[in-house]
Amino acid sequence: MSYSLLELTGKVAVVIGGTSGIGRAIAHGLAEAGAAVVPTSRRLEQVEAAAGEIEERGHRTLRITSDVSDRASLQHVLDECVKSFGKVDILVNSAGRTKRAPTLEFDEADWNDIMDTNVNGTLRACQIFGRHMLEREYGRIINIASLSTFVALYEVAAYAASKAAVASLTKSLAIEWSARGVCVNAIAPGVFRTALNQKLLDETARGQEFLTRTPMKRFGKVEELAGAAVFLASDAASFVTGEIITVDGGFLASGVNQ
Repeated sequence: MSYSLLELTGKVAVVIGGTSGIGRAIAHGLAEAGAAVVPTSRRLEQVEAAAGEIEERGHRTLRITSDVSDRASLQHVLDECVKSFGKVDILVNSAGRTKRAPTLEFDEADWNDIMDTNVNGTLRACQIFGRHMLEREYGRIINIASLSTFVALYEVAAYAASKAAVASLTKSLAIEWSARGVCVNAIAPGVFRTALNQKLLDETARGQEFLTRTPMKRFGKVEELAGAAVFLASDAASFVTGEIITVDGGFLASGVNQ
């Protein structure tokens, strides 16, 4: 296999939730591989900053906000990308939310908000961008799953249920769309240190348990997700569809570690 198959030169990528954390790191990785990348989210100031980072890497981008709860905003992102670039080849669905609480007392409105963002929001984007890709008979969709797609994490039942649904949706779309040139896969990140979770990981028993369960004995760096995303976005993955690729330092393989 030629390594040129991993290059994304000439491709156009949209990363929803691409202005922070995992989505931002993936956006950077796709740009480094040669793609024009549009990182989008709800806050204009974050969109401006993320787009500037793409331009600093020498690649074209756009400054467009989006909200996965608003179908019209997602359609607007697609329309602006087609107007500027003529197409969208790659979609990454990285927008998400979570809340920790005992399931017995979990507020139904919070449950619905998490489901609407993580599951319905992913579906909306897949429908809107997927239709465009199917018309062109080419596309790469990468959803973001989770460790909790596969194993339970204490007191985050809504998030876990939503991410199990994302995996199922990924497989369903793969078998519907792959014969028409659109591959649909997901990445399931392990435990990655970010500005939002640093205190949890470094200063709590929950963080220590995550570390103990990770055979590499460290937390991930968000940049370490870029390789899997570039692979799934590239022509090197032309026969890969319906897969959930785990990037977790061995967490899901872990049983007894000592």
